[in-house]
Formats: sequence, structure tokens, C-alpha cells
Amino acid sequence: MKKLIDDIKKIEHGFKHIVEAGNIILADKTQKHFDLATKFLSDDTYQVRMLATYLLGQLSTDNSEALELLETKIAKDKDWRVQEMLAKAFDHYCKTIGYKKVLPTIKKWLADENPKVKRAVIEGLRIWTNRPYFKDNPTIAIQLISEHKSDDSEYLRKAIGNALRDISKKDTDKVLAELSTWDLTNEETEFVYKLAKGK
Repeated sequence: MKKLIDDIKKIEHGFKHIVEAGNIILADKTQKHFDLATKFLSDDTYQVRMLATYLLGQLSTDNSEALELLETKIAKDKDWRVQEMLAKAFDHYCKTIGYKKVLPTIKKWLADENPKVKRAVIEGLRIWTNRPYFKDNPTIAIQLISEHKSDDSEYLRKAIGNALRDISKKDTDKVLAELSTWDLTNEETEFVYKLAKGK
């Protein structure tokens, strides 16, 4: 285990090595995976906290405590790479359970006060309309994403604009219909509008 952890600390870019290390740990049935993940959360290195996030994402489909830790503790992590892993972890949860079935959880996370929790959903589910359920219901995806267009967090608003731009490549009319209703005198909203339009 120590060598595995030491090895991931040496690599500064990407997710592949984190996923591979996580899968090795999960394959070892002698380990208490949840306990390990919670222990890794307090590590000083972002790589180990990314590993904790990956493990909790994998465990979240059968463990509500793991999902809660993603939403509460991981979402407060200051490192952007941990936040990227959180987005991937949330999408894994949604994909495994089913996007339609977890719609209440998606809405709950999108209603969170922490913009990083909302961003994990917006970023994790990109491209939204490539995902089951949202592929057949692009308007629902557009509405869920657009709801937070005037949020104070630029970090979140960037994710919103990019997600809408992704969708507009196939569902141009639906995205334009949504954008046409926006109040562009609001600076935050205008910021997202420009991103969504690719300006």
C-alpha cells in the first residue's frame, strides 16, 4: 500500500494513475475500503485526496455515507484537481444508478449552497445530452443547468456556459430558446451567455 501511495504522489498530471491505484485497492477484498478512503481524505497531497475521492465515488452507489462525504467534505477541498475527480465520481454514481432515477439527487446537489457541489454536477454530467435520459430530454438538461446562470461563483458559471455550449452543438434551437429568455443586464448572466454562444 505504501509503495502504491508513494507512486501516485510522484505523478502530477492526469487521472489514469489515480484510477488504476483505486482499482487495485478495490480489488483487494481484505481492505476496508471506506475506512481507507476516509483516512486518505486528510492527506496533505492532492493526489491522495483524489484517490480518496475516486474510492468514495466507486463506493457511493452502495454506501450513502460515501456519497455524503463527496457532497460535504470533498466539495470543500481547495485543490481544483480534487474537484475534477469529484465531478467524475458524481457522474459514476449517476451512471451506475441511472440518470433518471437519481434526478432527485442531481436536483439536491444543484440546490446546495456550495458552488463546488453544483459544479460537480454540471461538469460531471458533460456532455449532458450524451447521457441516457437527458439525451431524450435535452430541455430538462438545459433548464437544470441554466438555473444557476447568475451565481456569484465564476468557477460555476464557466462550467454552466461550457455545458450549454456543448449541448448547443446538437440542440441549437433549444439552447437558443433558453438563452433568449435571459436578462443580459445582469453581468453574471451575460458572462454565461457569451460562453454558451461561444463568443
